[in-house]
Amino acid sequence: MTTETAWQQIKGFNRALWFANIMELLERWAYYGVRAVLSIYIVDAVSKGGLEFTHLQKGSIYAWWALIQSLLPMFTGGYADRYGYKKTIVFSIVLKIVGYLLMATQRTYAGFFFGCMMLATGTAVFKPGVQGTIAHSLNEKHAALGWGVFYQMVNIGGFIGPWVAGYLRILDWKYVFYANALVVSLNFITLCLYEDPKPKVQSADFVDAHPVKEFLKILFHSVKNIFEPKLMAFLLLFSGFWLMFMQLFDILPNFIDDWVDSSGVVGWLGGLLHIDKFSAMGAAGVNIPPEWMINMNSGCIILLMIPVAMAFSRFKALTSIILGIVISAVGLVMAGASTSGALCLAGIFVFSIGEMASSPKKLEYLASLAPVEKKGLYLGYANVPLAIGWGFGSKIGGYLYEFYGDKTNIARKVLAADFGFTPEALAALPKDQVLPTLADKLHLSQLELTHKLFADFRPDRIWYWFAAVGLASMAGLIVYDRVFVKTSTGSRAA
Repeated sequence: MTTETAWQQIKGFNRALWFANIMELLERWAYYGVRAVLSIYIVDAVSKGGLEFTHLQKGSIYAWWALIQSLLPMFTGGYADRYGYKKTIVFSIVLKIVGYLLMATQRTYAGFFFGCMMLATGTAVFKPGVQGTIAHSLNEKHAALGWGVFYQMVNIGGFIGPWVAGYLRILDWKYVFYANALVVSLNFITLCLYEDPKPKVQSADFVDAHPVKEFLKILFHSVKNIFEPKLMAFLLLFSGFWLMFMQLFDILPNFIDDWVDSSGVVGWLGGLLHIDKFSAMGAAGVNIPPEWMINMNSGCIILLMIPVAMAFSRFKALTSIILGIVISAVGLVMAGASTSGALCLAGIFVFSIGEMASSPKKLEYLASLAPVEKKGLYLGYANVPLAIGWGFGSKIGGYLYEFYGDKTNIARKVLAADFGFTPEALAALPKDQVLPTLADKLHLSQLELTHKLFADFRPDRIWYWFAAVGLASMAGLIVYDRVFVKTSTGSRAA
């Protein structure tokens, strides 16, 4: 156990480690700068610069994105080790830049979908190169602090990106994508100062293997081993947590944009900070952009990760995971329970506490399940639950929000049922005119219409479904621990 202070350990970090952290910060800045606003851009009206796709189409994009980004690192990691981290990082940056540029310029579903998949692929290729650099740059006594610094870089980048994107999209949606393509391209400069830490000596089998054969070999063994009952059961159960978790980023921005009135929060901040401009904006009904509200999640993690980790450190890994899932489920329901901006922010805060309690413990618990000879295998599948949960959650969330949550679609139902609008008349009505038309028919303001539709159609109920899946996942993990873990432990003891 090291007796060095944290500052002494940080001063001992090598150059490759620092440049890897800089690359991660820039990459996450760009990635979350786009992802924070993407849910709104995809479905926003064409007249507002959006693509005006349906939530079903958005769900399909995110589902494929989840599979590519979460599963591909299982295989790209081998190529990062084989050809060097620097080369794979260069390749990933090129893919990501192309993805951002396509997303900025393509307005057909096929073209935009391809841009998203390029970004997902670039992200999947980027991860093993940077994480491999971190792993090779740390020794055992510095590992905990080194990975902690890396985790903070992720969250700092994830915090900056949405703030910048929130300003850029006011100017024009395309600037969000162009700016983040520029941000990620800055890593080319970082790479010029970066020395690949990949070991110079590798096994003869690894060096001589043909790339195609090596890929197929990795694929075969990965697919074969995932069907171990104990491993597959855990992956499926924990995917329920990720299904619930990802809705904060994929569906909640749309919910906030449609239903949440945060002007009271703006006015309250104006009074608290004695900023007259904020007070005036709150009185005028100006809301906080959804991406800025969601960004409370990253801000909480930056400020509170260490205290929360210390508070939950006395619990076993599974206990911490269970408590975290319960807290996250409560937070998600709170965030979508009403049109109140203050309650929504409180829910995001509670959700973030649950995330900090559960997410860091998943690798610890997964490692504890694995036999000694298969720890690497088990940890290699850590992203599989994310792929399953995020993928299925995107499809389910897209369906639920399209038919039960989207305010414009609900307004169309009212226009058809109460005012006799035909399908042809509704199709001819531009998306950004649907709500004003209904408000005029009902003689209500836009805010009054929002409250009426919320009370009549209860879009908050969709969050109960997501929370129920998360809690079912938690219950399944408790049973799993008793059936698989406790039984196998008892058998070994006997």
